[in-house]
Amino acid sequence: MSESPTRRIVFRVLGIDPAAAGPTGYGVVESDGRNCRMVHYGALKVAEKLRKESAGAALEAVHTLICGLLRNYSPDALAVEAIFSALNVKTALRLAEVRGVVLLAAAQHGVTVHSYAPRLIKASVAGYGNADKHHVQVMVRSMLGMREIPEPADAADALAVALCHVQHEQFRARFELPPTASVRSSSLVPGRIARRASSAVATRFQPPR
Repeated sequence: MSESPTRRIVFRVLGIDPAAAGPTGYGVVESDGRNCRMVHYGALKVAEKLRKESAGAALEAVHTLICGLLRNYSPDALAVEAIFSALNVKTALRLAEVRGVVLLAAAQHGVTVHSYAPRLIKASVAGYGNADKHHVQVMVRSMLGMREIPEPADAADALAVALCHVQHEQFRARFELPPTASVRSSSLVPGRIARRASSAVATRFQPPR
């Protein structure tokens, strides 16, 4: 007589690492409250020729990408890296435009967005807010049990953003903290988390003990 499968929730997060000029990284991570796994990742690089032909071409490409990821992977939340305050004005404005497109796509698909500072993201996965990109890549690989280091670094950064949000939700659930005004949680919204994993059925998000 076979035993009934362990019932756990599967919480899925889409992480985005927006870029002002370089590739925009993306990564989808799932967690059952105890383990995390990588579902999908990559980076979008818009050709320089296309950027020069149309000022909005890169933004359109990012919007199309995010919408496709939201449709194909149905994440429970979207996590995005916040704008680094030390950036020069021109770079900050370009990055803000990309983030705006990300926020627009999320709003169009009814997905809550959570924003995290770069140093907080690095500290959450590498234990050090000034960790370099290679260190982040190595730690992301370890935390997700990946066979290879995720490339490019922009994609690894996006996976780190998603992992940062997963950790935030685990901490909030463990101590039964309410969602804050600036970072709202969608992890307990009925219907958005009724996803079945291949070996588990979701009932409640249980943080690791």
